[in-house]
Amino acid sequence: MIVELSVHPIRRSDLITPDAIRLEPPVPIKQYRDGFGNICQVTKAPKGEITMFSDFLIEDSGKPDEIAPDIVDHALEKLPVETLVYLLGSRYCETDRLSEFAWARFGTFPKGGALVQAICDFVHQEVMFGYEHASVARTAFDNKERRGVCRDFAHLAITLCRCMNIPARYCTGYLGDIGVPPEDLPMDFSAWFEAYLGGRWYTFDARHNTPRIGRILIAHGRDATDVAIVTSFGPHTLVDFNVVTDEVMPEEAVPYPSAGRIASNGGADPSKT
Repeated sequence: MIVELSVHPIRRSDLITPDAIRLEPPVPIKQYRDGFGNICQVTKAPKGEITMFSDFLIEDSGKPDEIAPDIVDHALEKLPVETLVYLLGSRYCETDRLSEFAWARFGTFPKGGALVQAICDFVHQEVMFGYEHASVARTAFDNKERRGVCRDFAHLAITLCRCMNIPARYCTGYLGDIGVPPEDLPMDFSAWFEAYLGGRWYTFDARHNTPRIGRILIAHGRDATDVAIVTSFGPHTLVDFNVVTDEVMPEEAVPYPSAGRIASNGGADPSKT
């Protein structure tokens, strides 16, 4: 099994307590970086039940996602070569099948943050969220029923951005109900995306479509295929899954010179198979 449950390297310096994946029963586990820079663990799971869990505190600025600039000179020939892979089609993001629609719908928008936001607005309005609509097989082009979970919102927005020659990559991580009214829904890992504009990556979230606080990145890649929480090479059954992401105030946490903290907890059984 390959497991991607560790906080991404760009957020490791914010950890207040260690983020270490633990397994019960304890079995050997090796750690490596994949081609996208994500932290992965690989293990040979024994026959029977295995529980994977992590529990940690991480510092967050308490600031919402930064708003991208409206207009950016986005000449293709000036893009860094490492961003070009995020212009290509991938398993869940069929740019070839949505390119004509994308240019007909968004071709008059100036390149930059305004265009990406227009795409997010469209996806947010057209797709209905619901955990009951989850499907591992649904692609951006397949979403004719206009419903799904956060990964479906991200896949469609990413595909439309790539069609418009804006590099876009899929992100997965923790996102608690911090600074917003809590939702009466079970917590889960969250999916969003990043668009490359003006020489850097900016966060966009087509599902919530508003800047959020406390977004903790686990991994990014071309689409959900590259950042699967668990990839198994053999049959397995998910028995239980629990994610808890809560705000912890300074007086509740370990002593640390900061104004705010995010407690990200994989739960007792985030991936029990």
